[in-house]
Amino acid sequence: MADLPIECLIPDIRLALANRHELVLEAPPGAGKTTRVPLALLDEPWLAGQRILMLEPRRIAARAAAERMAEVIGETAGQTVGYRMRMDSAVSKQTRIEVVTEGVLTRMLHDDPSLAGIGLVIFDEFHERSLDADLGLALTLEGRSLFGELRDAPLKVLLMSATLDGQRIADLFNRDDAAQATVLRSEGRQYPVSLRYGNAYRHEQNTVDRVCAVVQDALRDETGSILVFLPGQGEIRRCAMSLANSVAKDVIIAPLYGDLSLLEQRLAIAPAPLGQRKVVLATSIAESSLTIEGIRVVVDSGLARLPAFDPRTGMTRLTTKRLSKASSQQRAGRAGRLSEGVCYRLWSESQQAELAAYNEPEILQADLSAFALQLLRWGVTDPGQLMWLDSPPDAAFQQALDLLLALGALCRDDNRLQITAHGEAMASLPVHPRLAHMLLKGGEFGAAPLACAIAALLSERDFGPRDSADIQSRLAVLLGEQRADRQQQGIVARLKKQQQQYMRILAQSADIKGSATDIDAGVLLAYAYPDRIAKQRRERGRDYVLSNGRAASLNEADALNASPWLVVASLGGTAGARSDFIQLASPLNPAHFGGLLANQVKTLEQADWNDDKGRFIAERSDLVGSLVWRRQILNTISAEQKITALLAFVQRRGLSVFDWPESLVQWRARLMLAAKLDCQPGNWPDLSDEALMNTLAEWLAPYLDGVNSLHDFKRLNLGDILAASLDWPQRQALDALFPERFAVPSGSHIKIDYSQTPPVLAVKLQEMFGCTVNPAVGNGRQPLLLHLLSPARRPLQVTQDLAGFWQGSYHDVKKEMKGRYPKHPWPENPLESLPTARLKPRGT
Repeated sequence: MADLPIECLIPDIRLALANRHELVLEAPPGAGKTTRVPLALLDEPWLAGQRILMLEPRRIAARAAAERMAEVIGETAGQTVGYRMRMDSAVSKQTRIEVVTEGVLTRMLHDDPSLAGIGLVIFDEFHERSLDADLGLALTLEGRSLFGELRDAPLKVLLMSATLDGQRIADLFNRDDAAQATVLRSEGRQYPVSLRYGNAYRHEQNTVDRVCAVVQDALRDETGSILVFLPGQGEIRRCAMSLANSVAKDVIIAPLYGDLSLLEQRLAIAPAPLGQRKVVLATSIAESSLTIEGIRVVVDSGLARLPAFDPRTGMTRLTTKRLSKASSQQRAGRAGRLSEGVCYRLWSESQQAELAAYNEPEILQADLSAFALQLLRWGVTDPGQLMWLDSPPDAAFQQALDLLLALGALCRDDNRLQITAHGEAMASLPVHPRLAHMLLKGGEFGAAPLACAIAALLSERDFGPRDSADIQSRLAVLLGEQRADRQQQGIVARLKKQQQQYMRILAQSADIKGSATDIDAGVLLAYAYPDRIAKQRRERGRDYVLSNGRAASLNEADALNASPWLVVASLGGTAGARSDFIQLASPLNPAHFGGLLANQVKTLEQADWNDDKGRFIAERSDLVGSLVWRRQILNTISAEQKITALLAFVQRRGLSVFDWPESLVQWRARLMLAAKLDCQPGNWPDLSDEALMNTLAEWLAPYLDGVNSLHDFKRLNLGDILAASLDWPQRQALDALFPERFAVPSGSHIKIDYSQTPPVLAVKLQEMFGCTVNPAVGNGRQPLLLHLLSPARRPLQVTQDLAGFWQGSYHDVKKEMKGRYPKHPWPENPLESLPTARLKPRGT
């Protein structure tokens, strides 16, 4: 191992950790930091015989690192060097270096926050910024701060990263320490890599076809084995199938992703046999965590499939994204480990310049349910109490708390959140809180084997047919009720093993009761996904509404379309879409809402206006989230309940629910004018819209007894109801001071329009001859605005100065109108002419 690039930095690493308790080490992939540094520190005096704990972001990398270190010192994993991860471990009493996946550290910290017996915690590949790594670091630093005095020797922390800004991490350590954390950098060993760009990439292009074509070119033009980066398992399987039918017999096609068996993973990592070449089809797992022997050529699709949590829907979706510049550099570097290499990039050089510098940390885009549960278990309700490189988003954290409350993992005590005993049990299980809740319920109700089978099934990729979302068919294969076909046998064997491991863990964490006959997959999934209970929109239709309000649909030919109720375990779709696609679900018997799932039902008695039906309805609704399970009409409700509901409806809809005839509009305007001018006898009621809405209970409530529909509101005599607010003197004064009509000089009684300000009197010009005083109401206090009309009743003049009009503008009007309307009088002196509403007498 002396030729590893990291070797020259080992003395500095030893010195830095001897003088300080934190160190940041930047070293590119292939430098040897993962396998060399822990072994080099094993006999340091400050370690004093304690263990080294090294965290790896992936299981395959943890196992490979432990096995490689054990091989270097001539041992097997489980002796001096061991590993521990979910469902698998190889450790013993003599283990000094323990390689663990990140979730294991969190559980260790809960068991012993001081991490007694551990002298150094190494966070490897920290640049990947997994959620568990960020949580593990925050809890490690907090535990050291709280319990450091209880330890015999200080706990040291080493962060190893390939591309992350090391100084930024060091600054995190420096927040509570005046001394500056050390940052060491290794240049690594990298042979030149020739970059070959493709054409500008578009998302609608077929990634598999393009990758397979480039792999064929690389096999023809280059030597050595090839590492191909693809976004996910689906593309890997399709690419493997395509290449298997086209490459030479001496080429081995080796998939590499996390769900493969240990044997399959080792085949991908191992060097190709002599005289053969290997094409490794990998996800981003091969960027930095693993060393794959014999690789000289990299083919990079430029894509990665990452989970992204959508707080708006409460769902995590796998999204295919462009990789970052840092990831593209790491991928390309895989071609230069052994000699000069080649990297084929399926995108253009201009697109490379547009890539983001780094991947977004998982803490900023993940489902925080498990994260929040671990914090509450630690006693932290506010993430701001701990130190983070990036703080978790408030909206996602609150949504996680809401889910944990719904699952019974948390409760409120004096408005303070606390973890419950059920939550403690959930946190001890190595699965998502949803599945932990389901497992515990399954054990409680005597359905542990079925619950563990479902948990195993949901922890792996789906092996069922694409045209059916029915989880029952998958469970039938897993539980041995139906025979697995040849292609399913490998994954079914792994699932059965996982189910057995869940059974063992559950038996250690909870009381498991005898078998039950009334618990089915639908009930268990409803415990895990209470927000994804689904109700069919129409009988035997493919469209459903989820209890969280989202829309979802099945494949049109799916037999589940016959199920009125479902529980959805897996959804697909795109962010921002109105509807999602149901990928995995189980039928649900709604009768369970009256028994096993009764705690998910909320009863709402509603005496309210139904906008859809346009009438008042009193009913009792049993709701599952936003879904109505059943309704019952309430025939007896109090008059007070009804009036309260009807008043609330008017508050929502406004005064437009009433019929407002023109006469009532004018009457209210007259009254409001009287109030404005403060005319005698005074104390005029305020009948403005705002005042009426604020006093509905006073003037409207007595008249609502017979109101049940919108038509009934229209039938109310609103004029009589509002007039009741006036006493007799006020009614007389209103009619006298502000009459509906005004007697003009011609003898006509013209209606006044009080709805305008000032009130308008629209009258034919000839009916005002001889009048020089402008008409007014309110004892002359409110002049009317005259609209002097033509014989066609079009305004010729708008004025409040009638005398001025006769002396001025009238003569211009007369010149224009006399020829147009010769049968109507247009005298030279209108003040001496008799007012008339008629035509000129014949012969004049």
